[in-house]
Amino acid sequence: MAITKQNVMDALARVGMPDGGDLVSRDLIRAVQVNDGAVQFVIEAPTPEMAARMEPIRAAAEQLVRDLDGVAEARVALTAHGPAAKPAPPSLKIGGHPKPQEGPTKPSGVQRILAIGSGKGGVGKSTVSSNLAVALARQGRKVGLLDADIYGPSQPRMMGVNKRPASPDGKTIIPLHAHGVTLMSIGFMMEEGKAVVWRGPMLMGALQQMLGQVEWGELDVLLVDLPPGTGDVQLTLCTKSELTGAIVVSTPQDVALIDARKALDMFATLKTPVLGLIENMSMFVCPDCGSQHEIFGQGGVAAEADKMGVPLLGALPIDLETRLAGDGGTPVAAGEGPMADAYARIAEGLVKGGMA
Repeated sequence: MAITKQNVMDALARVGMPDGGDLVSRDLIRAVQVNDGAVQFVIEAPTPEMAARMEPIRAAAEQLVRDLDGVAEARVALTAHGPAAKPAPPSLKIGGHPKPQEGPTKPSGVQRILAIGSGKGGVGKSTVSSNLAVALARQGRKVGLLDADIYGPSQPRMMGVNKRPASPDGKTIIPLHAHGVTLMSIGFMMEEGKAVVWRGPMLMGALQQMLGQVEWGELDVLLVDLPPGTGDVQLTLCTKSELTGAIVVSTPQDVALIDARKALDMFATLKTPVLGLIENMSMFVCPDCGSQHEIFGQGGVAAEADKMGVPLLGALPIDLETRLAGDGGTPVAAGEGPMADAYARIAEGLVKGGMA
């Protein structure tokens, strides 16, 4: 009598599984083929781990089918379901032309946005931004820090974190966290050392994404570390966002103040209130003898603040500890000592003044 597929299945229904049921009732049989007395089929285990323990069952099923009347040859393969293929993460691109919007907006849950700018590079604006964010967090404020210096993002290094933020749907961005601060930077989205070669519209689109698509959560204040100068990023932030105000950082010498005045004029032109000035690198204290040296001059930023009628929020000396802390990824404001105290005083003043 010729063997049929049903004969094979009836026989396999007698091969039990250790944890209950049989090969047929557990739906483990695949690809049964019967051809002139030659039978072959596959036993597909639910997991690779179970397949490793099912060789005796495979051998028993093969022998059982081989002993059936009409079977000349039986071949049985044992395989297993692999883990389900993980879906590819949603594609998230930063940059591109900005989307139209009706007017200035503010991320949901963010109470205040403070822009930290300078007229020129090299005055320590990013160092001030990272340390001020940490100092405000230590004052108990919920703080975010947006690194908007798209051509030269430095906050990933200064804050000691550099990994790509998650995006559950390819649209929203989950920010990173370090030292009590919620962080976002274009540097997280780019390969380290890779230049950003974008024209103005892509810069504006990137800033719009980092403000509007990041899940900032509930924040008392969002600090925006601006690039130096008075370009597209500053224009976009001041016209498209509900800014609380701006803080301008400068060193005391005349060359730096010339450019700082341009930044101040830009904020005035864009009707963004300047909340105060910070004098960085105001002096150097010799670690050996304790003498003070005004390397970049003295009092220039204080005089400019007095001229404008805005407060001088603080004067920060230049020191080795600040540089080492920034390069090491732990801002000096996160520790103890004179520099941490200096940033704490600025942060306390901002909180008391209702600016943060």
